[in-house]
Amino acid sequence: MMTEAKTKFLNRQFNALKNKSKQIYDKRLKTPQKRKMTFELILEKASVLLKYFLLYGLSFVILYPLIQQFSIALRAPEDINNPLVLWIPENFSLKNFEISGIVLDYWNALWNSIKMSTIVTILQILCTALAGYAFARLKFKGQGILFIIVMATVIVAPATIELPLKLTLMDFLGTGKSLLGSPTIMYIFAATGMGIKAGVFIFLFRQFFRGIPEEIEEAAYLDGANPLQVFTRVMLPNARGAMVLTGILTFVWQWNDSYFTANFVSKVNSDFSTLTTKMMSIRNAIQGAIQQAGIWQLLDQDVTQNPLFTSMILNTSAMLSMIPLIIFYLLVQKVLFTEGIERSGLVG
Repeated sequence: MMTEAKTKFLNRQFNALKNKSKQIYDKRLKTPQKRKMTFELILEKASVLLKYFLLYGLSFVILYPLIQQFSIALRAPEDINNPLVLWIPENFSLKNFEISGIVLDYWNALWNSIKMSTIVTILQILCTALAGYAFARLKFKGQGILFIIVMATVIVAPATIELPLKLTLMDFLGTGKSLLGSPTIMYIFAATGMGIKAGVFIFLFRQFFRGIPEEIEEAAYLDGANPLQVFTRVMLPNARGAMVLTGILTFVWQWNDSYFTANFVSKVNSDFSTLTTKMMSIRNAIQGAIQQAGIWQLLDQDVTQNPLFTSMILNTSAMLSMIPLIIFYLLVQKVLFTEGIERSGLVG
C-alpha cells in the first residue's frame, strides 16, 4: 500500500511539473517573437555571467602574487625552510622589512626616487607637449623624416645608443666636464626629448593637438598671439587629459627604471641610488644588513648562502618599493587617471 501511494504521489508531481513546463513553453516559446525574446534574455544573462567570471578570474590572477608576496614578507626568517608554512605564517615578524629597509637604505633611496621621478616627469611633459604641438601644427622642411626618426627612438634598443651617449656625456659640449654619475643626466634626457619612451608621448600629444579645431588657434592669432603664446595659453590648457596620462606613465616608468639610472648615474656615483637600482645590488648587501639587524645565524648556517632567504628579502624589498606607487595610484586613479585616458583620445 505504501509503495502504491508513493507511486501515485510521484506521478502527480511529475504531471504537475509537466503541466508547468508546458505552460512556460506556451507562455514564452510558442510564438517566434516570444522565442526570440527568451533567447535574447538567456544570452544577456549568459554574457553577464561570463563577464563576471572573467572579471573575478583576472582579479585573482593579478592579486594572487601580491597576496603571496605579502604573506612571505610577514614570515619570520627562521620559517623560510618550514614546509608547513604556505600562506599564513607560523610566526609573524617584521624582521624582513627591517632587513630590507637597511639593505635598500630605504629613506634615502626613497627621497632620491621621488625627487628624480618628479623632476623628470615635469620636464618630459613640457618637452613632449612642445614637440607634439610642433609636429601637429607647424610646417617645416623635413618634418616627416624627423617625425619618423622620433618614432624610431621607441623601437631602438637602449643598449644601441648607450656608448655614444656616454662618450658625449664624458666631454659634455666640449667643456671637458663629465656628467656621468650625476642625476642631471636624467633631467637633460627628459628636457631634450630623450627621456624614457618620449617618442610615445610626442606621438600622443601630436594626435591630441591635431584633434583640436584650427579655428581656436586662428582666433588667437587674430588677437596678436605668436605660436609660443598660442601653445602656452590656448593649446596646453586644453591638453590636460594628455598631460595627466603622460605624467602618470612617465612617473611610474622612471620610478621603475633600472637601465638608464644605473648605467649613467648609480654605477658611477654609488652615493646616489634609487629604490630600483638598490634592488639590483641587494644580494651583495644582505650580509651587512643582517649583521646590523642582529640575526646573523639562522637555521645553523650562513643565511647569505640560503637562496630562499635571499629571495624572501628580495620579495620584501620589492614590496617596499611598490608601496609608494600603490599610494600614488590610489590618489590619482579616480580623479585624474580615468579622465586622462578618456580625454587623450586612446579610447574608442
